[in-house]
Amino acid sequence: MAKKEKKTIRDFEARGDVSDLLADFESAGFQASHLAQAVALMREMKQDENRTVFLAFTANLVASGLRGVLAQAIRQGWVDAVVTSGGSIDHDLIKSWRPYDAGSFDADDVRLHKASINRIGNVLVDNASYVQLERKVQPVFKKMLSKKEVWAPSEFIRELSVSALGKDKHSFLAACRERKVPVFSPALIDSALGLQLFFFKQDHPEFVLDATADLKPVGNLVLNAEKTSAVIIGGGPSKHFTIGCNLLRGGLDSAVYFTTAQEYDGSLSGARPKEAVSWGKVKEKAAHVTVYGDATINFPLAVAGLV
Repeated sequence: MAKKEKKTIRDFEARGDVSDLLADFESAGFQASHLAQAVALMREMKQDENRTVFLAFTANLVASGLRGVLAQAIRQGWVDAVVTSGGSIDHDLIKSWRPYDAGSFDADDVRLHKASINRIGNVLVDNASYVQLERKVQPVFKKMLSKKEVWAPSEFIRELSVSALGKDKHSFLAACRERKVPVFSPALIDSALGLQLFFFKQDHPEFVLDATADLKPVGNLVLNAEKTSAVIIGGGPSKHFTIGCNLLRGGLDSAVYFTTAQEYDGSLSGARPKEAVSWGKVKEKAAHVTVYGDATINFPLAVAGLV
């Protein structure tokens, strides 16, 4: 990789007063109006102390600079639970130790592979980052096994955030630990952490990650809630687990989706909240809005609008 390509991907926060801009967006039409509506719904979530709010997002967003905004949203105090994919845990841990680099969507991927560099869009992660992940987490697994053999994913994630996380104010895991916000990851093993668990279990088969163990705490969370809402960025298991667990109580009372996916192929990632109404995952009278566009652009604006 040429030296001039090596620019650090910086985690950032949502700063400044954008309320006037969002007020103009409301009457601008197209996705600007949807973003203004999303912020209005998110503001209701933030101000309602009797509402349980889920924040769901995918791993690619943690690899990007949006990681700092996610942590900022959690520290604002309106998020009660995070649902995300296993890759988010990988990236949050690694980025607390070393930065990622900026690249290009048009990079020569054969050249990158030969240089031991992995590409996530225009974000670059070298293999040394995953070597460091192995070096950091394997001792933590041993420590965890000395405490007990069976772990729920949320317990497993919290222990990693206590024992392996570096000092980084932009870490969403650190923010969750500070605010006592549980992190649920229904597809945790589909990640580099999952691979590390596989390696560890070759010598320690008694160590068990019980994915079903989080069903009780998340069930209690939704069943004991007066109202539930969700802000969902992207799709996949993070999105489905969030709306699926709310089926237990007849659906979410409000929902905001940030996505680039379309619904024409019947995918869960592209499905709008109105489709979830048919499943009972979003209530019939729930307020909801879908914002189409790159979350690294529109989510910081939304979070800044809540300050």
